[in-house]
Amino acid sequence: MKIKKLREFLNTRIGFLSLLVALFWLKTILVYLIDFHLGVKGGYQYFVMLVNPFATTLLLFSIGLYIKRTLPSYLMMFLIYVANTALLFFSVIYYREFTDFMTMNVIFGYSAVSQGLSGSSFALLKPQDLVMVVDVVLVLLALVTRVIKLDPQPLKKKTASAITSFAIFSLMFNLTLGEIDRPQLLTRTFDRNYLVKYLGIDAFTVYDGLKTAKNNQARNRADGADLNKILQYTSDHYAEPNPQMFGAGKGKNLIVIHLESFQQFLLNYKLDDQEVTPFLNSLYNSKEMYSFENFFNQVGQGKTSDAENMLETSIFGLPQGSLFSALGTDNTFEAAPAILNQNGGYSSAVFHGNNGSFWNRNSVYPNMGYQNFFDLSYFNQNSSNLSEYGLKDKLLFHDSIKYLERMQQPFYTKFITVSNHFPYNLDKKNTDFTPADTSDNSINNYFVTAHYLDQAVREFFDYLKKSGLYDNSVIVLYGDHYGISDTRNLKLAKLLGKSSSTWSDYDNAQLQRVPFMVHVPGKHDGGIQQQYGGEIDVLPTLLHLMGIDTRKYVQFGTDLFSPQHDQTVAFRNDNFVTPNYTVIGNTIYENGTGNVVTHPSKKVKQEIDESSQRVTQSLGLSDALNNKNLLRFYVPDGFVPVDPKKYDYQNDFYNLLQQEKKLKNNSTSLWSKNHDKSTITDYHSDAPELTESDDDAANVSSVKAKIKEKLDKKAKEGSDSSSQSTAVSEVKAAE
Repeated sequence: MKIKKLREFLNTRIGFLSLLVALFWLKTILVYLIDFHLGVKGGYQYFVMLVNPFATTLLLFSIGLYIKRTLPSYLMMFLIYVANTALLFFSVIYYREFTDFMTMNVIFGYSAVSQGLSGSSFALLKPQDLVMVVDVVLVLLALVTRVIKLDPQPLKKKTASAITSFAIFSLMFNLTLGEIDRPQLLTRTFDRNYLVKYLGIDAFTVYDGLKTAKNNQARNRADGADLNKILQYTSDHYAEPNPQMFGAGKGKNLIVIHLESFQQFLLNYKLDDQEVTPFLNSLYNSKEMYSFENFFNQVGQGKTSDAENMLETSIFGLPQGSLFSALGTDNTFEAAPAILNQNGGYSSAVFHGNNGSFWNRNSVYPNMGYQNFFDLSYFNQNSSNLSEYGLKDKLLFHDSIKYLERMQQPFYTKFITVSNHFPYNLDKKNTDFTPADTSDNSINNYFVTAHYLDQAVREFFDYLKKSGLYDNSVIVLYGDHYGISDTRNLKLAKLLGKSSSTWSDYDNAQLQRVPFMVHVPGKHDGGIQQQYGGEIDVLPTLLHLMGIDTRKYVQFGTDLFSPQHDQTVAFRNDNFVTPNYTVIGNTIYENGTGNVVTHPSKKVKQEIDESSQRVTQSLGLSDALNNKNLLRFYVPDGFVPVDPKKYDYQNDFYNLLQQEKKLKNNSTSLWSKNHDKSTITDYHSDAPELTESDDDAANVSSVKAKIKEKLDKKAKEGSDSSSQSTAVSEVKAAE
């Protein structure tokens, strides 16, 4: 009898609505408990979490009740259900990789990061994800087979309005519950976990959308006066350079090696008595390197692009999404390539074995003043040469030499590696390193790809020394962000000699350490440095080493070598680390022991409060600068604003050859200094792909095509025969 009544109820519009709300509530709760780590504590917070999916779900699904016609009414409710399920599903996938929630900037900027992500997305799938899909299929089948019959009787407007009113009341009740436990919930949004925990995914998404719209409006209304507080802060925050280090690398090349997903714990680490990164260990412990053991990544959702942004500008990324993707096309920058070019005549280039559109780099780099960008199109794209995210690291370094040796010195170059990227897949012919033995393959293989990256860097360093570039270059190695996300750290704990049962947020924070190492020619007093710092501090540190004072630039970091360096390291969610304490939310941990400081002394409380205020202020000012594009109103004395139209990365190798030809005996390229001979023979790699392919000749095929394209264009424009013969000779030179 009860089953009959239930079926009769489901065959009404309100019954169908109730079914969808119940199903979506159930799978949302399962996601909260299994996939998301919301930090729910105590019965009250669990009650709020159980309530929060109901109000917004009912409010959204009830839209279909206002449609009188039968099929459109049911279709509207079902499509909203599917859309909401899709949002929940993609939020889970995103959270597993980023330990964060998708925002509007992430959603709208998806195209900038979508290329190459499909494989890693599949690797993030888990069996329990079927729960989010199977109910959609079952409901659809129930409708098609008429197990659930369509109710032709439309609801009265009063009834539909009553349900909507109840949903709104539930939402306000939900918000009140959240405010009781977390006052100023909607104004203190430094941690998105709180919003999802108290209000749910739908409410968070709507709130973030409104906040994004508000930021866009503020951008349109901004003017130069908005810069005053920022200029005052960066001026007061400026740290005088260390006289012993200032200008130590002046006039030298600057080479940056971007170690993808490389965490500090890998250094000096042995897996089953085998060093994971023996070469990087030797650099880290060398007196020819300044190695920072307390250096942290400070990225947000933009991950690699956030790290690049801080490296190039000393300005934080966005609280949501990637600055490169959301704002990089239009924003004004005072970035390293332009500063070095205008203060030391530096040429510049990025070498990256992925598509130029990945993270929107082909639009951002021109705004930064990068003269050359050698992306995947400049390399041999044979499938055996590629990993999940582009050209394998050994091939990237090896195949970049033909371009590097043609650049005018001094040059500023950045090499972005990709092989050590989640899901850490590497074909067996490229490694004999034994993976770890945990229940998580991504952790197991992380050590394998890190070992491969170590070998690739060693080969590149061998070349730098043999070619003479090592003694004429400041060389920087840095890790961009974590490799193992917080959601996997419990499985990593045992390998680090820790217990998963006692693992805490403190341990997660300490694992945000990444390498930062600097080689300065002629300096032999390096070694391991103790001072605390982060990626925001890289640019002022490097510019001071190159003899360029940073006082006039808008930079939020300070020189790591300066006695005045600010050692408070801000994370993108307002948490922070100092030499003495780690602060996560409202919890203070004592560094070293990891003990919670439950009753801080007046002195400790004052220290924490001052650091907290400084972190909040710097992040807030940085966000205002980015969101309002305020640098368009400020031109430092002697700085020439970048004209992005000057840079087109379609014919970079051709342009290098043309510049070399134009300078003749005044050319400072390595090729010219080597009496017009290539240094590629100085490069030795054991990459199996180099023996299987036509060695370097195959790797310049794309370059030859570009120069031929340029030649054909000149021919169509009626260029003289001498110009054509010159272009032909350049093709041969490329070979």
